[in-house]
Amino acid sequence: MAKVALIGASGKVGARLASELSNRGHSVTGIARHPENIVALPNVTPVRGDVADKQGLAELLKGHDAVISSVHFLDSDYTVLVDAVRASGVKRYLVVGGAGSLEIAPGKRLVDQPEFPAIYKAEALKGGEFLTYLKTVDDLDWTFLSPSALFVPGERTGNFRLGEDQLLSSDKGSTISFEDYAIAMVDELENPKNIRKRFTVGY
Repeated sequence: MAKVALIGASGKVGARLASELSNRGHSVTGIARHPENIVALPNVTPVRGDVADKQGLAELLKGHDAVISSVHFLDSDYTVLVDAVRASGVKRYLVVGGAGSLEIAPGKRLVDQPEFPAIYKAEALKGGEFLTYLKTVDDLDWTFLSPSALFVPGERTGNFRLGEDQLLSSDKGSTISFEDYAIAMVDELENPKNIRKRFTVGY
């Protein structure tokens, strides 16, 4: 079982990741600005951390087998996150990505389409910048997992599809639950297949 540092463990996605990791017996250090908001779970230790404090974050990450970051792109600086992971000595870094940078056709990103909701555009563009930056990082075993366009609370079904850079969709649209997303992320942690790559999950 792995020792995992989960940045953003109190968030909507982070909470599902903490639950999935806990259920599979991994040891989790749940990091949040307000650790009291992290749901109490077996094998999950809440600690206070700030994504803007590179040195402090690096200290919290030391000694883990992997780091997962589940933080809003606009609430963090991806260079600080990556540098904190580097400084910690942890090589495996998994990122909760966004759907905006996925392609709907060759060379055409979802975020660049006129119908993309304006309220999410800045966040999506920052997520795309994060992925572009990660592609220059060759000293970490990073993975960027993009959800489908509609990323919402739902059920843990275990029935989903995986892809690469193209937006996944079905007759029900492009969607994935937080719960099934968490399965895909922890599967990748346990059996790495997308080192220094982005992949996507959807129904």
